[in-house]
Amino acid sequence: MISRAHGWSPEALSTFLNWFLNHVVPPRHAVVAAGHAATYALYQTVHQPGAIERLVLIAPTWRGPLPTMMGGRRPWFSRIRDAVDSPVVGPLLYRLNVSRPIVGKMAREHVYSDPDWLTGDRLAAKLAVTRAMGARHASVRFVSGGLDRVESRDAFLDLVRRAEVPMLVVYGDQTPKKSRAEMEALSDLPNVAVRRLPAIHEEFPDAVADLIRPWLEDVQ
Repeated sequence: MISRAHGWSPEALSTFLNWFLNHVVPPRHAVVAAGHAATYALYQTVHQPGAIERLVLIAPTWRGPLPTMMGGRRPWFSRIRDAVDSPVVGPLLYRLNVSRPIVGKMAREHVYSDPDWLTGDRLAAKLAVTRAMGARHASVRFVSGGLDRVESRDAFLDLVRRAEVPMLVVYGDQTPKKSRAEMEALSDLPNVAVRRLPAIHEEFPDAVADLIRPWLEDVQ
């Protein structure tokens, strides 16, 4: 189990994914990956070929939220990670940032088209993830770019070009502008089919499934 700060890295996550796809469930696989997981699935497809034969990338991203907002990495990102990793101040900083009021406010103002979507059981499930062992170490690395599997858009697009498997990309029209620009760049690549939703995919799982199911059947 990865639980300590030093255990969270792109190399560790790729190693785990490779182990899982080859030793827990037998290949070959159709993989559906959302957000940052999409880049890891692409990386696996290119660098460990054979396990994945079809890819569905839902709102794929390659860069963490803070580098995306800042237009790149900054030296002080590592100081943020060190602060959240610290045994005394770290848990307090983390709990403040993932408290029920803060998560609810972010969802209402920045994420979902329906401001009341993330409530009740859905909110409880989200908060449960933040309470898992080691969650603060993983979370701060994701947010600050410490789990970015590649370091540039060119490298991300290169993975897509080199992944010689059928690929479907699904994203919502209301995806934040900077992240949407990264997803739209995929539409020009010849091995990629693109489907768009009117809003964020998480709110409409049935609509996402309706897009994925026929595509998987067509490429079989």
